Amino acid sequence: MNTPFQDSRPRALSVSELNHQAKHLLETSFMQVWVEGELSGFSRPSSGHWYFSLKDRKCQVRCAMFRGFNQRIRELPKEGDQIRIRGKVTLYENRGDFQIIVEHLEPAGLGALQQAYEELKRKLQLEGLFDVARKKTLPTVPHHIGVVTSPTGAAIHDILTVLARRCPAIPVTLYPTAVQGKAATADIVRAIDQAQSHGVADVLVIGRGGGSLEDLWCFNEEAVARAIANCRIPTVSAVGHEVDVTIADFVADLRAPTPSAAAEKISPDQREWIRQVDEQAIRLANAVRRTLQRQETQLMHLAARLRDPRRELMDKAQRMDELDMRLGKAMNTALEQRALRAEHLKQRLLMQSPGRRLDQARDNLLRQQDKLDKAIRHRLDRHQERLSHTSQTLHVVSPLATLGRGYAITRRESDGAIIRDANDVATGDVINTRLAKGDLTATVTEVHSSRE
Repeated sequence: MNTPFQDSRPRALSVSELNHQAKHLLETSFMQVWVEGELSGFSRPSSGHWYFSLKDRKCQVRCAMFRGFNQRIRELPKEGDQIRIRGKVTLYENRGDFQIIVEHLEPAGLGALQQAYEELKRKLQLEGLFDVARKKTLPTVPHHIGVVTSPTGAAIHDILTVLARRCPAIPVTLYPTAVQGKAATADIVRAIDQAQSHGVADVLVIGRGGGSLEDLWCFNEEAVARAIANCRIPTVSAVGHEVDVTIADFVADLRAPTPSAAAEKISPDQREWIRQVDEQAIRLANAVRRTLQRQETQLMHLAARLRDPRRELMDKAQRMDELDMRLGKAMNTALEQRALRAEHLKQRLLMQSPGRRLDQARDNLLRQQDKLDKAIRHRLDRHQERLSHTSQTLHVVSPLATLGRGYAITRRESDGAIIRDANDVATGDVINTRLAKGDLTATVTEVHSSRE
């Protein structure tokens, strides 16, 4: 709830905040710009920086060119000169002044050069000199670097400085040439031919430091472009600053924004190599350590499993004695078993031999004969006893007993028939008479038949 004393108005920006936001907006909305106009209010304080305005018939804009950039300008500009500048749009916050930080300044009125540049670019492009397919591959690690540039310019210094830092072991050969002026075109072509004839460089850097369009114009000449395109050595164009683009950049196998960048692109970084070597050394050390740990663990495991050879020999000797004793015992047991088996077989053989069997049969026969004799005697005794008893019984009823009492039995001798009736015989028949004791043979002389 609002109180009577609470301010409901929107918060106001401070001047510093406003200028800071405006500066940020300008710097992010505009990249690098080219602006042409009349130089006005030129001043050069002791700091070495340049301050001036650039105007046309309607407007003007403040400009500042700091010493690091204006030192490249060979001819001091004058009040009222028509100039072209390249720079970044920004805001000087302390005064709130809209201004351009100038990085390059050149006289205006170079339209003819720009037109010549565009015509040559279009011509060479139609011929295919810019095609990616015809560009050669640069070596990953060059064995020898050739440089076509001025021996006294900043370019060779920057290249050597970068190479000394990145990979000082790579040899560098300078093919000196003029890089500005009327003689520069033929001089650059000669230097490229010399590098090819020399035959040591496997990559060739062609370039110079920054300058105006007129300063860099020799790198826009057709002769230089064709010399670069026809060069057997892979080429790197390194002309001017990053914003400077020449025909040489299009025909070269690689374009570097600056000479220093060219040295960066073509040389391996020994520090990166050292870092990689260190990384590999660390990885190798870790791998070796892990391997040693693994081998140590395995060795400890094997050592735990590995016994003292003497103990092993003692165990083997003890085992051999044990086996020897078991073998002797087994052999004795086997021999005893085989002896018993042999004796058993011998006994069986003896039992099965004909002599043995004959002896057994003989003994059995004798036993059977003895048993038979005993049985016969027993049976004879029994039969004798029965016969005696029967004989006694029979004797009681036997005719012989009757004969013993004085009777006799008469038989006809011719057929042995018992004669019971006198009529059964005739006179002259021979008869036998059985008496109680003895027999009589008689001839019937007279027959007396009985009468009933």
